[in-house]
Amino acid sequence: MAREDLSKKVDLAFLAAFYGALLTENQRRVLSLHCEEDLSLGEIAEELGVSRQSVHESLSRASGRLYELEAALGMAERFRRMEAGLDAALASLRKKDYPGAERVLQDLLTLDQEEKNGL
Repeated sequence: MAREDLSKKVDLAFLAAFYGALLTENQRRVLSLHCEEDLSLGEIAEELGVSRQSVHESLSRASGRLYELEAALGMAERFRRMEAGLDAALASLRKKDYPGAERVLQDLLTLDQEEKNGL
């Protein structure tokens, strides 16, 4: 499998963790089989008893919806930014760089406050 395909599957699975409940049951199932079970469209079609075209359309709608939701809400990106900031703060603490850790944590608090205020 190409690195790009794998990266897209990982990204879709990550977005599904945030927004999966907003998809239809069928879309969640197809997405899970595709991203988590790594089944091909033909294998998913056989598993669900539908056509390969039906699987393709469901997967396209699901991925489109996930990307739309992320563009509108940005929850996954916010999570990634917060996680990276916490990792940086922890690294600073391990190096006993307390002012550096404090700066990173303050930046995270500022980011959080700005997002709460809709900035």
